[in-house]
Amino acid sequence: MNKTARIKKNYHLIKYRKLAVVSLLIGFLSAFLAISLKRLTEHYEEIFFHKASINWFLMIVFPVFGLSVIYFLRHYLFQKKENKGIKEIFDTTAQRKNSLPIYKIPSHFINGLITVVFGGSTGIEVSTVIASATIGSVAQEKDNLFNRHKTDLICAGVAAGITALFFSPFAGILFAWEVISKKITKTFLFSCTIAVAISLGFIYLLDEKPLFAVKITGWHLHAIPYFILLGIIAGMNSVYLTKCVLLFKRHFSKIKKHRNRIIIGSIILSSSLLLLPQLYGEGYHEIKENILLSNDLTLTVSLAISFIAIIIFKPIATSATLAAGGDGGVFAPSIFIGGFIGLLLAICLNTFFGANVIPLNFMILGMGAMLSASIHAPFTAIFLTCGLINDYSLFIPIFIVCIVAKYTAKMIYPHTVYTYAAATK
Repeated sequence: MNKTARIKKNYHLIKYRKLAVVSLLIGFLSAFLAISLKRLTEHYEEIFFHKASINWFLMIVFPVFGLSVIYFLRHYLFQKKENKGIKEIFDTTAQRKNSLPIYKIPSHFINGLITVVFGGSTGIEVSTVIASATIGSVAQEKDNLFNRHKTDLICAGVAAGITALFFSPFAGILFAWEVISKKITKTFLFSCTIAVAISLGFIYLLDEKPLFAVKITGWHLHAIPYFILLGIIAGMNSVYLTKCVLLFKRHFSKIKKHRNRIIIGSIILSSSLLLLPQLYGEGYHEIKENILLSNDLTLTVSLAISFIAIIIFKPIATSATLAAGGDGGVFAPSIFIGGFIGLLLAICLNTFFGANVIPLNFMILGMGAMLSASIHAPFTAIFLTCGLINDYSLFIPIFIVCIVAKYTAKMIYPHTVYTYAAATK
């Protein structure tokens, strides 16, 4: 081996050793952050939602208070910079000189927590993604050797954070690839695999449980046409969600005074919560209740009106939350809406057509289909949905609905909330 070859070999050896160490740290910190935010949000959301359920006026007070606190924190603590969601990562990875400042970690952590706890109709997933991406970005700045691998380290943080939230290492890596990186390199796989492995170990160490506890009894081949129908309906609804969010953001951006944005957003959000308390926060509490009842529900006029209202008003409440300054994205709303679409469709099919489908299965499939269509990332949605229940029995049906939903949505409207923002920079 000549001298040049030895130098090159040593350089690669040193690089991968350093990447291994920094990926390990990124994985640990991202998982710790994600699980901390998840547990804090679950704990305080339950308390505040219970208080609001027995004191209706708190459905009005909480959104105003939460959005106001976020504004003042941003104004006095977080350099007067608005959180722009996934677009912040795109801006950072687009140019080598750009980076995510370290204050983005507490900014998204605190604002994401406050948004959901005080009734904001979104979730902590995007807050977690940006905060964990920032961990990767900050780590990249600590050594010149990592300059060429900024995107890989950011993706390592994102993959670890998603893994910790959704109990699915495949979903973490696939989301980093489908949404953030758009390409797979050796260093991408190396960094993400180490970070996700550490995150997975952290999950088992803390004995984290899947988000939804369900018992799947199997599925039937005769239901495949209904799976396709569910995918089409979910794809259409995802376009409604996307356009709703974009419309609210566009109109609210024309309102110059933040005070007026908060007031208008709070009025819309509070009205939605008074009408449908199920829209409070992430809404996972409502999904869990319906999972328990799903196979025993029968179609009534009140049930149909309630479910249809939830499907229509959740995008409006989510859009008002985000446009008024709340922190979050479309992850949790997509899962929430998809669950109700799937359950309503299954009950209707059984009632009017004697389809003999399993409502619980359709709830799970609806979650995956809606998420796939909303973010145009079907493979992320497939494994994330399996991670939600820690069960791969429905893998083939989930695959079908996620693919159908994604391409249905894309045919109707080519953009997601993420890609529209990136395309209009």
